[in-house]
Amino acid sequence: MRSRKKKGLILLLAFAMIFSLLSMYPTRDHNRGIVQASEDFEAVSGTADSRSYEHYISTHSNADEPEQIIRIEAESFIQAADGNFEIIDGYAGLDGKAVITPESGTISWEAPVQASGLYHVRIHYYPVAGKSSAIERKLELNGEVPFRGADVLLFDRVWGNREDTVRRDDRGNDLRPRQVETPAWQLASFKDSAGYFEEPYQFYFEKGNQKLSLTSLRESMAIDYIELYQEESIPTYAELQATYETSGLKPADSVLLKVQGEHAVNKSSPTLAPISDRSSPSLEPYDVSKIRVNAIGGLNWKLPGEWIEWEIDVPEDGLYQIALKVKQDQLRGVYATRNLMIDGKVPFKEMERIRFNYSPDWQTRILGTSESEPYLFPLKKGTHHLRMTVTLGDIAPLLRTVESSVLELNEMYRKILMITSNKPDPLRDYQLEQRIPEMTEVFKRQADILHSVADYLEKATGEQSDKVAVLHAMVVQLEDMAARPETVPKRLDTFKINVGGLGTWILSVREQPIALDYLLVSSPNHELPDAEANLLQQMKHEVGAYVASYTEDYDSIGNIEQNKDSITVWITTGRDQAQVLKGLIDDSFTPETDISVQLRLVPPNILLPATLAGEGPDVAMQMGEDIPVNYAMRNAAADLSDFPDFEEVAERFRESGMTPYRFNNGVYALPEQQHFPMLFYRKDILSELGLEPPKTWQDVYNAISVLQKHNMEFYLPIEDATNNANMIPNATFAMLLYQNDGKFYSKDQKASELDSETSMDAFKRWTQFYTNYKFPLKADFPNRFRTGEMPIGIADYTTYNMLTVMAPEIRNLWDFTIVPGTELEDGSVRHEVASATSAVMMLENAQNKEAAWMFMKWWTDKQTQIEYGREMEGLMGAAARYPTANIEALEQLPWPVKDYQNLEKQWEWVQGIPQVPGGYFTGRHLDNAFRKVVNANENPREALSDYVLYINDEIELKRKEFNLK
Repeated sequence: MRSRKKKGLILLLAFAMIFSLLSMYPTRDHNRGIVQASEDFEAVSGTADSRSYEHYISTHSNADEPEQIIRIEAESFIQAADGNFEIIDGYAGLDGKAVITPESGTISWEAPVQASGLYHVRIHYYPVAGKSSAIERKLELNGEVPFRGADVLLFDRVWGNREDTVRRDDRGNDLRPRQVETPAWQLASFKDSAGYFEEPYQFYFEKGNQKLSLTSLRESMAIDYIELYQEESIPTYAELQATYETSGLKPADSVLLKVQGEHAVNKSSPTLAPISDRSSPSLEPYDVSKIRVNAIGGLNWKLPGEWIEWEIDVPEDGLYQIALKVKQDQLRGVYATRNLMIDGKVPFKEMERIRFNYSPDWQTRILGTSESEPYLFPLKKGTHHLRMTVTLGDIAPLLRTVESSVLELNEMYRKILMITSNKPDPLRDYQLEQRIPEMTEVFKRQADILHSVADYLEKATGEQSDKVAVLHAMVVQLEDMAARPETVPKRLDTFKINVGGLGTWILSVREQPIALDYLLVSSPNHELPDAEANLLQQMKHEVGAYVASYTEDYDSIGNIEQNKDSITVWITTGRDQAQVLKGLIDDSFTPETDISVQLRLVPPNILLPATLAGEGPDVAMQMGEDIPVNYAMRNAAADLSDFPDFEEVAERFRESGMTPYRFNNGVYALPEQQHFPMLFYRKDILSELGLEPPKTWQDVYNAISVLQKHNMEFYLPIEDATNNANMIPNATFAMLLYQNDGKFYSKDQKASELDSETSMDAFKRWTQFYTNYKFPLKADFPNRFRTGEMPIGIADYTTYNMLTVMAPEIRNLWDFTIVPGTELEDGSVRHEVASATSAVMMLENAQNKEAAWMFMKWWTDKQTQIEYGREMEGLMGAAARYPTANIEALEQLPWPVKDYQNLEKQWEWVQGIPQVPGGYFTGRHLDNAFRKVVNANENPREALSDYVLYINDEIELKRKEFNLK
């Protein structure tokens, strides 16, 4: 009976926590609600993160909220360190002085607080031209970061369309408007960058002079002043409506104003460029076969805090209704939420959280309690700004709850792993419920919490969906494991998969996309246009699209007109990349050189047959590292070193980037991208284990013993053997080889040098990680890094982009740095790694080699690479950050300063792997020798020696085949 009462109490507390967090319209004392939420969370989940914002607010729950505004002028700073801080009068039209804060360094002020209490903080700033990313700052009060979240504060830039009208190519297709920065002075509150808290942060200040410091993490900004203040309360619609009659406001008469979504005047991010949607002929504008820019948002407008703003000219004072033609076809079982501001203010409480439920079709959504009862907005004659911002709304407390669950379940998974290992003995009883006494209680509590979240979603949306199914699957497993703890070791794999599914659930639900065709501001009850096309329009659309599939050339990108200096360029990646590249060509290359470019999107494997048939391009882009030299052997690639300014162009890259393209005293390509390994580590787990990121391989061996004692693993990269044909040499082996002055090939590149003593020693050490230390031969490092099974590992630096976007639950808990090195006798440490590159090459049969060379120079130029990188990141987000090979361009891409400095340190140690005739055997047989040792217990020296013979035979054969001396 007691256990039933206890379970009932836990369930009651779980529901109380969820529904207290999910109050639809919070009161003025919203942040105080966090105190209650925090207490409920501690009661239900048993976890209290001392660095969380909830905990911070709960510790100051009895503090006052003084109604005074304390302004700190920026130029009155008391300290500035580690950066060039400059005071400028009248900056960017400001009436007064501002401080320019660079992208590194710390600046501090004294805040004269007259009354102790909780204050909001806001800043009047101007985004200084930089790398086009959001501005990041860390806040410290009296030398300490008050809570997690204050260590990364984001401040938006302002973006707009470069042209007022949409341009078209010579085939009649609209070109996506380029986004340019339109900076302006802005007033922004210090808020949660993840969007988990709608209201601005509150900070506790004691009476007296308090030190407030901002540390630059990314980008420069000009600061006018900082204010401590209290947020104004927002009235409900009922309260506002009661004032209409006394104010003499009446509904407007016969007004219908339409603003196309793509005509937005300002946006918070370049990703919010207008889009082309062909899902319905009802969209404006529309064409059956041509590309038309006719909407905005969609999958690009999804992250909390992103906003789009439109201008509307109102003809007369009055009350208006607002309607939106929208489509939310991505979140089934959840809903997207937006916040509406008019002229910088939320008009009433209900506009803080506007829900958009799932629908596969376009809909006209009238803002109101129902279509027959629209909200009426008081608008005066003149121009008004309507801003819609992505907000998590009622979903935010759910996400916070599930994220806490994921962290606790991952922690429990690691505790179990320390006892059972990741391959438990199926015949052994580990007695986990006795060795981890809190295990079953954690499972029961988290099952109740996740069940409550699932119930809320089902009630809120009125349907079951895949979003809820993930939660239910986790609940079923947790309840069963709590009831039968002896089965836990056998179910570790599915438990890990389900917890990983919760992490993915957070990511998918946090994204709130909607597409918008147009906004309508009209007099109440005015007839509005239909959102969807009628049957006749749909039939015409389908027939026209079918005919166009035979008449339109979808492979050519952009303009296709040619002149005497025309060149043909092939690109093998996606259409998005091709469109961005074509936009850059039309904007700068063709106007500057008068050379037209025929850009074609082709499959990667078509170049060889096309070249043999004499139908190849002049320039091929994004080619694999092995292709240029292979073509050069066959006299099919042009030698770029023949051009008089080649050496000047080559200085744009590190020698490691050029190495794979040098052959027989010629150079046959220029590197576009260059990536290399770095060391990733979980700061939280290493701290728990008392470990530091290893600086040498001896440190790695020391760390392995600690990790394996806790049944955790160190990750080393290993190539997938299924792609044996074009396998590149293993990154770990290359590290060990290069750090000890080893080489892959002899100086004349006529034989392999993998039979040297240095190589044999490196190969033996590499295989010992898998024979002696039992490293896994295959592992999903990003996911195991998320769960903490592999809290440290070496991976390509582009993994950074993936983790930033795909693992929100561990943000700020991980970092990356240079790889472990080999310590020399004098105490110095070498950190060499090998890089992988992709290239742009010119074909030998190019009709106009001068024009093709001009294109290659333009494409690899610093400014073009910067613009391309920023455009791609603007279009596809941070996961698409471009790993350019241009030294100066990488520095200008939007990396946080600390992370770029780590990249720069490693890049100085990068070496390239030469390409030689028959060199494709090197990676292939290195892997074969490795697997002989690991799988068949063969002696490392004998295994590698045997395969070096095959490598040398192939090199000799290829040199004879192509008459190479």
